[in-house]
Amino acid sequence: MATSFTHHRTMLLTYLKPQAGRVALLAALLLGSIGLQLIVPQILSRFIDAARAGAAPDALLRLAVVFLMVALIGQVSSAIAVYASATVGWTATNLLRADLARHCLHLDLSFHSARTPGEMIERVDGDITQLSGFFSQMVIQVLGNTLLLAGILALLSRVDWRVGLAYAGFTVIGLIALRRTLDIAVPHWKQSRQANAMLIGFLEERLSGTEDIRSSGAVPYVMRRLALAMREQLQRARTAWLIGTLPWAAITIVVVLGYVLAFGFGAYLLSLGAITLGTVYLFFHYTEMLRRPLEQITRQIQDLQRASASIDRVADLLALEPAVKDGVRRLPPGPLSVEFRDVSFGYVPDDPVLRELTFRLEPGRVLGLLGRTGSGKTTIGRLLVRLYDTSAGSIRLGGIEIRDVRLGDLRQRIGIVTQDVQLFHATVRDNLTFFDPTISDHRITAVLDTLGLREWCESLPQGLDTPLVPRGGLSAGEAQLLALARLFFKDPGLVILDEASSRLDPATERLVEGALAALLRGRTAIIVAHRLATVERADAIMIIEDGRIVEHGPRRPPAENPASRFAGLLRTGLEEVLA
Repeated sequence: MATSFTHHRTMLLTYLKPQAGRVALLAALLLGSIGLQLIVPQILSRFIDAARAGAAPDALLRLAVVFLMVALIGQVSSAIAVYASATVGWTATNLLRADLARHCLHLDLSFHSARTPGEMIERVDGDITQLSGFFSQMVIQVLGNTLLLAGILALLSRVDWRVGLAYAGFTVIGLIALRRTLDIAVPHWKQSRQANAMLIGFLEERLSGTEDIRSSGAVPYVMRRLALAMREQLQRARTAWLIGTLPWAAITIVVVLGYVLAFGFGAYLLSLGAITLGTVYLFFHYTEMLRRPLEQITRQIQDLQRASASIDRVADLLALEPAVKDGVRRLPPGPLSVEFRDVSFGYVPDDPVLRELTFRLEPGRVLGLLGRTGSGKTTIGRLLVRLYDTSAGSIRLGGIEIRDVRLGDLRQRIGIVTQDVQLFHATVRDNLTFFDPTISDHRITAVLDTLGLREWCESLPQGLDTPLVPRGGLSAGEAQLLALARLFFKDPGLVILDEASSRLDPATERLVEGALAALLRGRTAIIVAHRLATVERADAIMIIEDGRIVEHGPRRPPAENPASRFAGLLRTGLEEVLA
C-alpha cells in the first residue's frame, strides 16, 4: 500500500503542478459548492417554520428569492467546475501519455518484440484514460466530501448534541466500512486491465494479418481464439466489478441506519416539543446530504480502485530501464569507419547469432555483406544502431566505442533502409521528412533532384501533398525510393542497406540504382545483397555463415580466384544460393 500511495502522490504532484492555477480554481469551485450545499437546507428550514408561523408573504418571498439565487450560483459554479475538471484531467493525462510513449520508445527492442502493438496501445492509452478523473477531481472531491460530512455533523450538533453524536457514530461506521473495502478490488481491476490489453493486442495482430488468415482458411481458428480471449476478459471484468461493489453494499447498509436515526430522533424530539417541523425536515435533509457524500466517496473509491490498477501498471512500465544506456560523445563528421572486435551476440542466452566477429571497414568504403537467411546479416545493422548491445566484444564507429556515443547522434549519423519500409498515414512530404516542419519544400526538391526522383514525385496525383496510407499507398519500389530519399535529410556518415533492392521490377530497380549511386557517394556503406548488380558496387565482400566470417576481402573478378566462395556464388547465382 505504501508503494501504491507513493505512486499516487508522485503522479499527482508531477502532472498537476504545471497547471496549479487551474487546480486552485477547481478546488475553490468545489469547496464553494460545499458551502452552498450546507446553506440550502438552512434556508428551506426557515421557510417551513416561517410558513407555519404565518409569516408575511414578503418575508417568505425573500427567503424564496435567496434560495433561488443560492441554487443558481451553485449550478453556475458546478458548470464551471465540470469544464475546469475536464481541462485539468485531459491536460494531465496527455502529459503522462506523452511521457509514457517516449519512455516506451526508448526501451529495448526485445521489450517490444515480446508485446503486440495492440497491447502497448492499451498500456499507453487505455490505462491512462482511466486516470482522467483521478487527476481532475478525485482527490479534491474526496477531501471536499469529507469537509461536507464534517460541516453537516457540526450543524446537526448545534441543533441537538445527541443528534450530532449519533450521526457522528454512524458516519464513523460508514467510513470504517469504506476503509476496510478500499483495496480489495485493486488486484482484480489490474487483472481486468491486463485481460483487456491482451484482447486488444489479439485483435490488432489478427486484423493486421487478415489477408493471410483468410487465404489460409484460418478464420474459424481465429474466432475460437477470440472467443477464449473475450471470455477471459469478461470473467476478469465481472469479478473486478462484483468485488468493487462491496463498498457500495457497505455504505447502503449505513445509509439505511441513517434514515432510521433521522426519523427516530425527529419523531422523538418533535413529540417533546424540543424542535420544530422545520428542524425535522433539517434532520431528513442532512441525512440525505450525508448519504450523497458517502455515496460519492464510495463511487470515487471504486474509481480509485480502477485508477490504482492503472497507476500500478503505468508505474511498472515507467520503472523499466533500457539495457542500452545513452553515451555522451559525438561522432566525427564525414564518412565513418566501422570496426568489430570479437563481437558475439544472441537474442536469447546460449543461442548466439554472431560469434567472435572481427572486421574493419575504412571510411568511404562499401562492404557487400552476403550470407544465408539467419546467418546474422541483419543483426549486424541492429547492433550498429544499438537496438541491442553486444554480448561480448566491442564496436567502434569513427574510432569511438559505440557505447560512449550519444544515442541521438548515433542514429542521426547512421541511415538504414530495409526491405520493408514503414509508411505513415500522411502526405509524401511528411513521410519524407518524418513530420519535421523545418525542412522546406526547396530542400526536399533539391534532394529529389539529386536522387533523380523529381519526375517520380511530380507524377504523383498531388506531388508532395499526395496522401499515403501504410498499405497500398505506394508500390514496393516506390516505398524504397522514398526511404532512400529520407536518408539525405539526415546526411549520415554510414549507410546500411538491408536487402533494400530485392523484389523490384526492372524499371524501378534502375531508379533505385541511380538513387543508391548518389546516396553512397562520399559515405561508408554496408550492403546486404541478393542481387549481383548491387554487390558490384562494393569495394569489399564479406560472407558469413552461422554468425562467423568465412570469407572477407576486396571484391575481385571470379577469374582471379575461382576457388573463392564469392566466385562460387557468382557462378551459381546469388539469389538461389542465398535464399
